[in-house]
Amino acid sequence: METSAALVLALLAAANILAAAQPSSKAAKPPKPLEPDQTNFQTCIKGLSGCNVSDLTPEQIELVAAASRKRNVNECMEASTLCDPTRLEPAERNSVEAARYRRNLQKCLEGSYTCSPLLLNAKDAAAAHAAAAERNFSKCMGGAPTCDPVRLNPQQGKTVQAAADRRNLDRCMEGSPTCDPLRLSHNEAASVEAAALRRNSERCLDLSSNCDPVALTEAEAKSIKIVFQRRNLANCQAGVASCQPLELSDADMAAAHEAFRTRNVEACKKGLPTCDPALLTGPAMASVMAAFQLRRSRLTPPKPAAKPGTP
Repeated sequence: METSAALVLALLAAANILAAAQPSSKAAKPPKPLEPDQTNFQTCIKGLSGCNVSDLTPEQIELVAAASRKRNVNECMEASTLCDPTRLEPAERNSVEAARYRRNLQKCLEGSYTCSPLLLNAKDAAAAHAAAAERNFSKCMGGAPTCDPVRLNPQQGKTVQAAADRRNLDRCMEGSPTCDPLRLSHNEAASVEAAALRRNSERCLDLSSNCDPVALTEAEAKSIKIVFQRRNLANCQAGVASCQPLELSDADMAAAHEAFRTRNVEACKKGLPTCDPALLTGPAMASVMAAFQLRRSRLTPPKPAAKPGTP
């Protein structure tokens, strides 16, 4: 009996040991291996400083080298100072040379000082020369100081000379000090002189200090004198300080005196210090007294009404 019990206990112990030795289905899975750090690879692939090529795998080295070659081609195509032409393949070298030629041609066509004309072929050199001649012609037509008249052909020279003559005529017609009267034709000189006389007549009408009365014609002098007399009469009638009484005719002097008497009556009615009572006539004095009485009545308060039964 004791032997059977010991056997049962041994079997149970062996079963427990086997159960503990088997892996549990619920046990945690082992962690995935960490991916290698890509920071150095990205630094190298972008061509940034701090790249450590010794940490790259063979596959990464191939990718980094291809990216470096591509960057160099782009820099050479853009004429960057970072370009290394010794790294270019024959096909790449041809493309870079073609781009360089196109850039230089464009500079020459635009007249850039960085143009290298010796690099152009005969056809493109002729086109660049024609573009330069056209730019020079435009400058000469506009009267620019950078115009080179020596480079003009005979037809262009005539056209530029005609444009310069027109500009000179415009300056002379406007009375500019840069006018060159020696370049004017007979008809142009007559037109310029007529324009100068008109300007002088306008200045005289405006009583400008630049008026030259000697240059006025007899008809202009008469018309300007009439305008001046009318203006002076108006100033005298208005009592303006610029009135010139000695320039008035007898009729205008009488009109100015009449206007002064009218102003004097109004000044006396208002009690102004410019009133001269000695010049007032009887009717004028009566109107002045009436004006003072009216003003006094407006300023005096009315008397209170008397109470009923008050004597």
